[in-house]
Amino acid sequence: MDEDNSLASGALIEDNPGEIGELDGVLGFHIRLAHGAVYRHFSETFAGLGLTQKQVSVLWLVADLPGIAQIELGSRLQMDRATTMTIVNRLQERGYLRRERSESDGRKQSLYLTEAGEGALVEAKGCISQHEAWLKSRFSEEEIEKLVEMLARIHE
Repeated sequence: MDEDNSLASGALIEDNPGEIGELDGVLGFHIRLAHGAVYRHFSETFAGLGLTQKQVSVLWLVADLPGIAQIELGSRLQMDRATTMTIVNRLQERGYLRRERSESDGRKQSLYLTEAGEGALVEAKGCISQHEAWLKSRFSEEEIEKLVEMLARIHE
């Protein structure tokens, strides 16, 4: 591109605030924008609960797998040990989780939801339903299935 065309292109972008120029062809840029929009909506939906996405995921997985070892929990949620421990500690401090020594391996910590944790998870699932409805309203069932398949190729 010569300098005149480059300047004209820059002027075109400058005159159209919604125009993003060559960034429009950058897949990672669009993924970042989509992530930002989804995260903002999630944060707004969950503001009253005081729980993060990772904390909700931990509560949900512990509910599905009572007695799961802390190390297994982190592995399944693709979190490192320090992050897992921090989240479990916070949820335990809030009275949502309890740790017990594993009956099969005394070195491991088994995790269980408390009654308060079960209540928080019920509330969180209600928020997730709202959030998922907002997100899914943008796509057909076929598009959702394909989108999940394509995103899995990135994160798996």
